Amino acid sequence: MTEPRNPWLETEPWGLAPWAMDRLEQTAREVAADWGIALGPRIEAGRYSFVAPAGEAILKVALAEDEMVATQADALRAWNGDGAVRLLRHDRARHAMLLERARPGDDASTVAPATALRAAVSVASRIWRPVKRGEPFPWIGERVPRWLDEAGDHELVRLARERFRTLVLGDDDVLLHGDFHHHNIIRRGDEWVAIDPQPISGEREFDVPPLFWNPIGAGMPTRESIEIVIAAFAEAGLDSGRMRSWGMIRGAFQGLPLGAGERDADHRNPGHRARQRMTARLLL
Repeated sequence: MTEPRNPWLETEPWGLAPWAMDRLEQTAREVAADWGIALGPRIEAGRYSFVAPAGEAILKVALAEDEMVATQADALRAWNGDGAVRLLRHDRARHAMLLERARPGDDASTVAPATALRAAVSVASRIWRPVKRGEPFPWIGERVPRWLDEAGDHELVRLARERFRTLVLGDDDVLLHGDFHHHNIIRRGDEWVAIDPQPISGEREFDVPPLFWNPIGAGMPTRESIEIVIAAFAEAGLDSGRMRSWGMIRGAFQGLPLGAGERDADHRNPGHRARQRMTARLLL
């Protein structure tokens, strides 16, 4: 029996395999024809889905196998343009969404770090809204143990698993972005809004760590750079200790297992996953 092909790249620059992206492009062209919209050239920055301009909107088609975006349209519909781009049209069967095209559309990596951090706090305050557990978004208490198991047998994963066991998760769940960082915060007029959520429910502190190891191209995180982010969100009411714990846990399961050709600690080539592992080590 033939093994199914893996649609995701297993090495840098990560993202979708070319054949999977081609499949999504074909679906996007079919959707555009059905909806009567003109499809522009693919936006290359979209590495995990097919994204292209469609007039004054954006057409996005996600991979059916990508469970992390299965409820993306539900989250965007819940936010209804407040803190995130608007969902204009949705085809659930084909995993296609027509989205508001935010202008000028530059992301938070293009501004000074302090400005980017203020933008992140502002957006977070609008999108973190109370939500009933499991309706319809997955819960961090169920997903994190599985992600830790999938990260393999590594010292950091073992320590992260122990740290997770010390966290008592409360019932004050909110709708989280799931992949909250500089490149998913863009400018719309004179405000900032979120794009590309990987919706999940849980406590607010879970959503902060991706800011520790972003933006792309940044050097290795330091304890100082991490504490600056923590201080900004602590001022907004979050728990500093829990942000550190989630930074350690998420850095471990997102930075592991090692991909083909990856070295556990390569400070000369600080790739994205290396920065995640460094975050975990700094927050042990």
